[in-house]
Amino acid sequence: MLVACDIGNTNIVIALFDGDKFVESFRVYTDTKKTSDEYFVIFNALFREGGIKSSMVDSAIISSVVPNMTRSMEKNIQRLFNITPLTITHSVNTGLVKSSIPAELGTDILSNLAYAHFKKPDKAVMVVDFGTALTLSAVNRKGEVLGCAIAPGLVTAVNALFGNTAQLPQVELKLPEAAMGRDSQQSIRSGIMLGFAGLVDSLIRKTEDEIGEKLYVIATGGLSKTISPLIPRIDEVDGLHTLRGLELISSLNRPQ
Repeated sequence: MLVACDIGNTNIVIALFDGDKFVESFRVYTDTKKTSDEYFVIFNALFREGGIKSSMVDSAIISSVVPNMTRSMEKNIQRLFNITPLTITHSVNTGLVKSSIPAELGTDILSNLAYAHFKKPDKAVMVVDFGTALTLSAVNRKGEVLGCAIAPGLVTAVNALFGNTAQLPQVELKLPEAAMGRDSQQSIRSGIMLGFAGLVDSLIRKTEDEIGEKLYVIATGGLSKTISPLIPRIDEVDGLHTLRGLELISSLNRPQ
């Protein structure tokens, strides 16, 4: 069984795969102030409650965009399962053309593109990840990384409004009833949800104009299911896309 760990700026998501079959996942808050021992207690309890024994796990992989957390996670996986995890870098085999990978591309985006190209090798694919940051990344049918666009995430934008204004409330993001709201909550939902939908749609179309072909668009991330009905250009929603990318990269780098 494989433990796949995606360390993001807001959450650490851990998934278990039996072969390529998804088994279970856990999500904990990313807190760089917690010690490695504190996280060990948390992860040990989660695996125990999930009925996962150390003998059941034979491999592990880590993607991290929080450098201070990477070593802590590596150490805890070694303590929990007595195995050394594969930590993704640009040098690992992803199935993508290595020379096309930008030096600063995050390993979460790398995982997204690896699985996107594996899944649709005959198409140019864009992955829209609705996370702490909104990222739109694309790969062509040759496996070449076309690049990435980054904007504040939906929740990040709402929190900025709530934290920097005196009268605007914190709002649950869901589909707006109309383009023009009649109270503060409705108005924020309209502005954020419809505004971000327009942003994503515009970047999809602009990218297609630049590469001269239609993109297959996959949405992932926490709010992908919520906002996708507002973006007709999204072809597929997969909340596990990044984790499936980790499982793929693990399989590509497994000793023969």
